[in-house]
Amino acid sequence: MNHPVDLSEKTNNLYLIVISVLSVAIPVVVSLLIFIPQTGKLGDLDVSFLPHLNGVLNSATSIALIAGFVFIKQGNRRYHTAAMITAFALSALFLVSYVVYHFQAPPTKFGGEGVVRGIYFFILITHIILAAIVVPLVLLSIYFAASKQFTKHRKIVKWTFPIWLYVSVTGVVVYLMISPYYAT
Repeated sequence: MNHPVDLSEKTNNLYLIVISVLSVAIPVVVSLLIFIPQTGKLGDLDVSFLPHLNGVLNSATSIALIAGFVFIKQGNRRYHTAAMITAFALSALFLVSYVVYHFQAPPTKFGGEGVVRGIYFFILITHIILAAIVVPLVLLSIYFAASKQFTKHRKIVKWTFPIWLYVSVTGVVVYLMISPYYAT
């Protein structure tokens, strides 16, 4: 049952422009925070708990994504929608928390050596690249579902789901690997 909402071409284009702008702005802002640290801009605000919260948010996102996948395979659209909205909300909270942390806290250096160091950086680099790629995929997936363009939704989520799941799971792995090196 593929009954698209009657969106004018102008309205549809507006949504796609907003998605495009966000798809560029979010990775740019995150990159600026990584490459141009803004340590201490929020005064004495203690953000030391945020990496731990981010690990929890990424873990919960992974669970919500898997639940959404299971629900849609069972044909339960209502629970699928709830799980995917939950995954999106958790990811959005993660993004806000991540930005606040990197705006306030000094950078943390990974202290591992040898093979572990190589594994860490491989996971981190693929995580970062795919995190930037997944932003437009998630936004388009949500837009196509919300506007009842289910054929387009199904086509894009074949890419969105595995990339988003990889990003959320590797976010947890990166957190676990670097957590011993956070300042106390």
